[in-house]
Amino acid sequence: MPPRIEDYALIGDLQTAALVGRDGSIDWLCLPRFDSGACFAALLGGKDNGHWRLSPRSPEARAERSYRGDSLILDTVWHTPEGRVRVTDFMPQRDRAPDVVRIVEGLDGRVEMRGVLRLRFDYGRVVPWVRAAQGCRVAIAGPDSVWLRTPSQGSTYGKDFSTRSDFTVAEGERAAFVLTWHPSHEPRPTQIEPFEALRDTLEDWHAWSARCRYSGPHRAAVIRSLITLKALTYAPTGGIVAAPTTSLPEELGGVRNWDYRYCWLRDASLTLDSLLQAGYLDEAGAWRDWLLRAVAGAPDDLQIMYGLAGERRLPESELPWLTGYAGSAPVRIGNAAVQQRQLDVYGEVIDSFHIARTAGLPAEPHAWSIQRALVDYLESTWRDPDEGLWEIRGPRRHFVHSKVMAWVAADRAVRAMEAAPHLGGDLDRWRAMRDDVHREVCERGYDAERGAFTQYYGSAELDAATLLIPRVGFLPGDDPRVTGTIDAVRRELSQDGLLRRYSTEGGSVDGLPGGEGAFLACSFWLVDALALSGRRAAADELFARLLALRNDVGLLSEEYDPVARRQLGNFPQAFSHIGLVGTAFGLLDGTPAH
Repeated sequence: MPPRIEDYALIGDLQTAALVGRDGSIDWLCLPRFDSGACFAALLGGKDNGHWRLSPRSPEARAERSYRGDSLILDTVWHTPEGRVRVTDFMPQRDRAPDVVRIVEGLDGRVEMRGVLRLRFDYGRVVPWVRAAQGCRVAIAGPDSVWLRTPSQGSTYGKDFSTRSDFTVAEGERAAFVLTWHPSHEPRPTQIEPFEALRDTLEDWHAWSARCRYSGPHRAAVIRSLITLKALTYAPTGGIVAAPTTSLPEELGGVRNWDYRYCWLRDASLTLDSLLQAGYLDEAGAWRDWLLRAVAGAPDDLQIMYGLAGERRLPESELPWLTGYAGSAPVRIGNAAVQQRQLDVYGEVIDSFHIARTAGLPAEPHAWSIQRALVDYLESTWRDPDEGLWEIRGPRRHFVHSKVMAWVAADRAVRAMEAAPHLGGDLDRWRAMRDDVHREVCERGYDAERGAFTQYYGSAELDAATLLIPRVGFLPGDDPRVTGTIDAVRRELSQDGLLRRYSTEGGSVDGLPGGEGAFLACSFWLVDALALSGRRAAADELFARLLALRNDVGLLSEEYDPVARRQLGNFPQAFSHIGLVGTAFGLLDGTPAH
């Protein structure tokens, strides 16, 4: 069996990221970008699909790990019968070439170490040609080239299509490895000095973390989540990926395996809220600007997700040479959901601009004209069915959450015009649209007999997304229709106190076989809804439980299996950490986001 998903930690350089296991093996890394082909893909196959392990040779070695302060620098302390060593893993923020640095430091005794590097380009498929050059090992295959600098002590040699390093470290000694990628047709990039890079990287992260405004009882969890969101940011454009991985399953052995290395509009408003509340105006501004560039164009051409720089084409394909995490196939790259129609994204986008505007971010001259076009388009299309927030691969329906977000779009446009009439727009028409959407949702999306909003018009099913109704201001938190929905969702979608998104029994809604775990973001939404409905004790209790689900270094995946008690889905998941930050701020001041 492979390591559990929660057995991994994250390192990254704000353009890509790697997953490091408790066993000292880097099992996932895409170079040079989040969405590039992986050179280490053992996470989704086996060791022959690429990994880099660095650990003591003793079979009795045991590890404990933590991030160094408020940074993305991972320290793993290994205890062996012969002594202790610390392995420090990090990726410096790059000037040009991406580097992975691994520093081994002897703490006491003398410890024999071994490094095993198996580079496999193109998602674990291509074995490179490796040679010695200029004191390094150079691996080349097609467009990819990697240089490995090894410490002077010990020996480095090739065996079984891998590069191995055997060496010993005593107390006070240090040994450094540096792996650097660059295009194979270009000259070798400038070498970094690993110990200087460690010092500079630590200073950079500590300076960034010190800007956090949160001062409540969950500061450590909030900062770790913000660091994770920062790590998922593609610095050149400001885009934020949903996760750095693809195809980690929502059910072990199942087929619900998707590529999350892209930027979703559904995350936009919640991300902006989290960044702005925490005081990260530069990052919020960069995300807002990415959003502006991505959505520019005809309103009817708006997509639900884009590439790191706003790319529109994200064709989905399968990688049959990878067996999938714990046999969960297929492994997919790209995402066909990009072609779906999801009307709620119009509300997410317009709400994002509203949040940025009210927070005082400098306005972009053309931003309002884009918003006007989006609202005007939505006015003529909000009555249409769509695939909804959860990207179902079944028939289109009139999803309640989609209609609520159409109301959000009209409401935010109205509020903007009321505050600044000079912006221009048909205020009366937008008010009428807002009223029409509200009326229809309350009439057709609410089941008076059950006392709850349903998943879609005429449905008997429930949807955790309806918990956002009070958060976006559609109805007050203490409205009987809201409290009834909260109670019904907890009763019917709860699994050991955590929430599923919706019922997957029989695949009647989403058209897919199998099930999934509890969706962590939905459980954070439940905390918000409980707090807004006046049930603060229950909200605090559930929030404490969600915090306890984080792994030993504070990371959350997309979902959690309450039966097997393990994390599921792509990891770490931005949506989960956004939920944690937003809920922590909401509980602190009593007013969840929006």
